[in-house]
Amino acid sequence: MASQSARIEEIIDTTQDNPSDSDSEVYDALAEQDAATASTSAKKKKKKKKSKAAKALAALRGKSEIPQELVDHVLDKVKADGATGSEEANEDNIRQALEALKIMDVAKGKAGLGGHNKKDMGVHKFWATQPVPQLGEGPPLNDGYIEPSKPREEVRQDPYPLPKDFEWSALDINDPTQNKEVYDLLSSHYVEDDDASFRFQYSSEFLQWALKPPGYFKEWHVGVRVSSNKKLVAFISGVPITIRVRGNVFTASEINYLCIHKKLRSKRLAPVLIKEVTRQVHLKGIFQAIYTAGTVIPTPISVCRYYHRALNVSKLVDVGFTFVPRNMTIARMIRANRLPDTPTLAIRPMEEKDVASLADLYTRYMQRFDMVPVMNLEDVRHQFLSGQGTGTIGEEREGRRVGQVTWTYVVEDPKTHKITDFFSIYYLPSTIIRSPKHGTLEAGYLYYYATDVAFEDGADEDGRFKQRLQTLIGDALLIAHQAKLDVFNALTLMDNVSILKDLKFGAGDGFLNFYLYNWRTSKLAGISDEGDVKAGRGVGVVML
Repeated sequence: MASQSARIEEIIDTTQDNPSDSDSEVYDALAEQDAATASTSAKKKKKKKKSKAAKALAALRGKSEIPQELVDHVLDKVKADGATGSEEANEDNIRQALEALKIMDVAKGKAGLGGHNKKDMGVHKFWATQPVPQLGEGPPLNDGYIEPSKPREEVRQDPYPLPKDFEWSALDINDPTQNKEVYDLLSSHYVEDDDASFRFQYSSEFLQWALKPPGYFKEWHVGVRVSSNKKLVAFISGVPITIRVRGNVFTASEINYLCIHKKLRSKRLAPVLIKEVTRQVHLKGIFQAIYTAGTVIPTPISVCRYYHRALNVSKLVDVGFTFVPRNMTIARMIRANRLPDTPTLAIRPMEEKDVASLADLYTRYMQRFDMVPVMNLEDVRHQFLSGQGTGTIGEEREGRRVGQVTWTYVVEDPKTHKITDFFSIYYLPSTIIRSPKHGTLEAGYLYYYATDVAFEDGADEDGRFKQRLQTLIGDALLIAHQAKLDVFNALTLMDNVSILKDLKFGAGDGFLNFYLYNWRTSKLAGISDEGDVKAGRGVGVVML
């Protein structure tokens, strides 16, 4: 128990000494949660500041029942870390250890699981008023909405009032000036890792691709400006998405990019931003949403972990993204992560002629998972083809087209001309804040993929499917390497879990919680199995 408690003490990390229970603080916490998304928190922490942990634990007080969700979350992290004794961890000894550590304020929401950029969640007063599953409710008897939809006339018609000296602005991402304003705000004030060493760097092309899917609404790109000089100081976005959750298909909004200028976070802009984008979504007759966060709030439907595959070992070590393990040299690390010179499969870049066949393969393949985006031909064209840039590969730099943010490669049957396999990658670099030698971390993320080997009888059982998928994603690593990316990232969702270790991905520090607004469903398999559903196969949504 002592060793288990010590491991849990390392996992628990509070960030505020004086928690507040006010609604405004809860809203501020929500504002910060997206700014703590786990993608860039994967940099290895060389050591924990025990004085901070001790101070935080000393501040914890009170006694009440530990929520099951908290026990599950800590158990997932202990087992995922694979530390000594983790194989003996179970629900009972985790719960006992939590009680022994007196982390009941974590259960109440007064302390978070995670690192920096995560604020106190209070006692979840805000979430107690929202149509989301509450902590301790237990699994639902049936899937479905929590609150019924409202007619348009019952939705608030006027914008929510802003603090003095600020005004609303609907951002036009097509306008180069406004696009750059969003880029500048996000690049300077959005996601940072726990040690403030890396910050996401969104290009104009990325914003065009991410914020303008088919059927998008300009009104859902909500900004706040200073009235006197029109400077953009806050932003939140929503885009429409059709989701299947188990057997139910519905239209929802995907909420993302909540960002407030660092100097203005005391102005309480976050709560109004959240309410305003919700109002705009409701005005379109949509009452469900999907969102992710690195923090635990009521109530995650799944949690996934980030894994990372080194492509440019020397640079990753130089900037502190990774380190050279004991009994290892950087030369050996480079050799261990070397990729072949040519792909194994007969892959080629996706073309317009492939849209219909790829859409059919995607739709059939995604039936494997419990929660997925439902895409029509227009969606497939946008998600997998529109971000491939212009010109020829190598025109801007080696392995890339001008303005390229996505790579989609296909395998075509030479006889039927049907697409039998595909993979896609999206490119999202980060600014390296503290390195005198390097300015940008070039990162690629595994997006969607499919192979028709999955439909062959017995392919799962005899290993044919795993081998094909490993080969396919191995070729994706090669394409990322040829594009001079430094690292390739993936989550424990879809079928990724079965191949990550074989492809030399390493577990990162980042965990990503998935949430649904106004929709109730039982937990989905992410980092671990859920019932008879294997790890990862509960989640088929890749959030940008």
